[in-house]
Amino acid sequence: MEIDLTGKNALVCGSTKGIGFAIAKQFALLGANVTLLSRNGGILERVVKDLDTSKGQVHHFLVADFMKPQEVKAAVTSKINEHYLYQILVNNSGGPSPGALVNAREEEFLQAFNAHLLSSHYLVQNVVDGMKQSGYGRIINIISTSVKIPLKGLGVSNTIRGAVGNWSKTLANELGPMGITVNNILPGATATDRLNQIIEGKAMKQNESINEVQDEMLAEIPLNRFAKPEEIAYAAAFLASPFAAYITGINVPVDGGRTGNL
Repeated sequence: MEIDLTGKNALVCGSTKGIGFAIAKQFALLGANVTLLSRNGGILERVVKDLDTSKGQVHHFLVADFMKPQEVKAAVTSKINEHYLYQILVNNSGGPSPGALVNAREEEFLQAFNAHLLSSHYLVQNVVDGMKQSGYGRIINIISTSVKIPLKGLGVSNTIRGAVGNWSKTLANELGPMGITVNNILPGATATDRLNQIIEGKAMKQNESINEVQDEMLAEIPLNRFAKPEEIAYAAAFLASPFAAYITGINVPVDGGRTGNL
């Protein structure tokens, strides 16, 4: 089985680093034309040059802040108005700051809702017509294993991720008759800047060393290691491919077995 995304246009969000960039890089290697979407134009201008073009791919980037849904909507609308159709959308953005739910402030919920749900919703609304016209549609949401079991110390994230999970399932039901699939990838602890921030925060709060916190986290993972960003990208590549045409409305944990249920 060889995945080939040649001729497909993919919009990958949060794609200047970590999981988002790994997905963009993998899609490009498989032949897709990739549009990166993130808030830092300077970094986007640099990293877009790192994407493979050996099959004649043409890559683009859009600048928008996910905390400002209308800005995200305007950025993608500008591309759609150029009659550019997307067959693949990957919704991905950095998670909310850690902290106990009981101490969460109103603005933390609003920021997370804007970044993770409203921005994703506007993106879907903008690309879905192109998917219908193309006869091919794959929507992939990078969420969290907290959709299945809330994670300690990530109160706002647990709350918003659950909302995104149900939004995704509803979309899968609505868009299924059109042949458009909607699925969620739930990464476990992945070697990214965000994981480093979480580890550092726990170490400070628990008055432990970074190594001690890492060892505690690894002890919860049957495979006894953190994921590499490209391992999340492999799952995204499969879900974006023709081979996943009959898979929709599901959560795919990529967590080394950490999640305590099926």
